[in-house]
Amino acid sequence: MTNYRVLLLGSGGREHAMAWKIAKSPLLEELYIAPGNPGTTSLGINVELDISDFNQISLFVEKELINLIVVGPEQPLVDGIADFFNQKNIPVFGPGQRAAMLEGSKEFAKDFMQKHAIPTARHSTFSSDQFDDALSYIQSEGKYPVVLKADGLAGGKGVFICESEEEVIERLKLLKNDFSLQEAASKLVIEEFMEGEEASVFVISDGNSFQVIHNAQDHKRIGEGDTGLNTGGMGAYSPAPIITKSLMKRVEDEIIAPTIKGMKDEGSPYQGILYVGLMINESGPKVVEYNCRFGDPECQVILPSLKSDLLKLIVVATEGNLDQEKIELDDRYQCCVVMASDGYPVSYDKGMEITGIDTIDPEAIVFHAGTVLKNEKLVTNGGRVLSVVGNGDTLEAAIDHAYANVDKISFSNSYIRKDIGHKGLKKVR
Repeated sequence: MTNYRVLLLGSGGREHAMAWKIAKSPLLEELYIAPGNPGTTSLGINVELDISDFNQISLFVEKELINLIVVGPEQPLVDGIADFFNQKNIPVFGPGQRAAMLEGSKEFAKDFMQKHAIPTARHSTFSSDQFDDALSYIQSEGKYPVVLKADGLAGGKGVFICESEEEVIERLKLLKNDFSLQEAASKLVIEEFMEGEEASVFVISDGNSFQVIHNAQDHKRIGEGDTGLNTGGMGAYSPAPIITKSLMKRVEDEIIAPTIKGMKDEGSPYQGILYVGLMINESGPKVVEYNCRFGDPECQVILPSLKSDLLKLIVVATEGNLDQEKIELDDRYQCCVVMASDGYPVSYDKGMEITGIDTIDPEAIVFHAGTVLKNEKLVTNGGRVLSVVGNGDTLEAAIDHAYANVDKISFSNSYIRKDIGHKGLKKVR
């Protein structure tokens, strides 16, 4: 194998974790991260690029002789970055634009699942000028809670679980009038509410074959006990005790295999990471949603357990040779606690000095997300600031390890959830 000059796109905790793992590969010649964050500076070279400007990226790729682009976040994939660079014979790790519609459009994903008999919730779709019809449909069904989803990408803010008709009316008004949601909510998908427990399975595919990398559970709500507003994710743990070997076999046979085959049959082979959000109950697994990239903060708990060379897996996936590799994992549990700015996900202050990262246990890992260097000091620069990852031979030990290291780090107005992983402990016990 040749040596790789890699450009990794993104700036969050997920991309720091990906850079951390890629940097360990003997296949790596040079790693550039655009734009990266203060945590990625020790792993490669941060470069100021607008990741939505493909022409600007192209000039950099040409200048630095980049021979592999790895995409962290979903937006460039949904916007077609893989197709843009594949036409220039530059391999991109990530699905093409049509395949990325599995995340980019809830309607596309639901129609695809229906067509290929992949288990998911019943649904109906309405355009933004049919919100009265949407309300009538919900009233005729008469079942609560009900789930409203903006069709497009909404940064985690486009999904609402409504407990009553009053709440439905309130959310429909928000989707119609909130300028930041108008594009994503040009269509609205209404789903039946699925009871059960959520978990996520992460798959790597080369368009023909696939391999499961690992599974995890995250905590999306801001408040303990999974209450309050949805966020990008306040913590995660891996593996998820609810994902047994027999359940994983069903997920592979009933969901992943038909998804990869379905995309190939439709002429849009899926190459990259497929993140399948699942709802699990007595009847088995159903798809809540697809994502076309690693999750954040799930990536931060999956990659520390991956013994295989991530860069090599990425290369063989872009070359169509994934079946020649075997994924190896360690048998440890990982727990990630997100340290956030108080007020997230609504409004919060920035610029608080962060101290204590240099005192953490060498076995723990801190991935940066919303940080920046100002006057040679590390300060907060976002809602989710740091991901602190602990590990252990048991889930309980991993949780304790993560929180022990969270306690060593401080900044003004920090906020954490204190119950990350606890629902997994109930399954273990």
